[in-house]
Amino acid sequence: MSLSRERIRLFQMVDVFESLSASEIERLDERLPDARLETGDIFYSPGDPSEKVFILRRGKARIYKVADDGREFTLAVVGAGTMFGEMTLTAQRLQGACAQAMEPSEVSMMLREDLERLILEKPQVGLQIAHLLSERLRRYEIRLEDITLKDVPTRLASMILLLVEAEGVVTSEGYIKIPSHYTHQRLGSMIGTTREVVSRAFGVLQEETIVELRRRIIYVKNLEALQRRAGHAEGEVTQTP
Repeated sequence: MSLSRERIRLFQMVDVFESLSASEIERLDERLPDARLETGDIFYSPGDPSEKVFILRRGKARIYKVADDGREFTLAVVGAGTMFGEMTLTAQRLQGACAQAMEPSEVSMMLREDLERLILEKPQVGLQIAHLLSERLRRYEIRLEDITLKDVPTRLASMILLLVEAEGVVTSEGYIKIPSHYTHQRLGSMIGTTREVVSRAFGVLQEETIVELRRRIIYVKNLEALQRRAGHAEGEVTQTP
């Protein structure tokens, strides 16, 4: 498969572009600059004057909020084929919102004026973006409530659900494996607490036979129990943007 066809296929995975034909996506792609970010690099942060959205072509990123006391709370983990950064284009914006590469990542960038031009040409894209904004704001508000008001085992369970959605793989045992290695220190920074507190919270989830750690890799043994522990209704899985 040529690079052009691969890029077209990836753009077709993005919800807001699903109404575009392959030729329209190809023309759009030709106008979008690319960038490569290394692990830990920031896509955008509060006060960033640039107005653009990102289409993640390869890699993984997290959307997070920085509290007044400096703690970071992860709102979402996104993978290839996801558009993000659209909150920076709203009047409200998401107070304190940032996006950071979790691994080496490649993105295409779209300036606000290019997005507005596309919406004028293809109103279906505007409708999709309106739906996307509404749904993400709802999910981010729920997520903020989860990570600021609930106890640490519940916050950790909610974070693991996000990781399950972003990268979970079903094993031959019927468990869900999160293949990336997340240290307790890293998870603590994602839910606004310390490594020691995360270690104790993992102990709670393991005692409840919800998760298991093997060679520092997380396995979810009981997805429904994890959802309940995270405060979600039975059968409902938190989805990433």
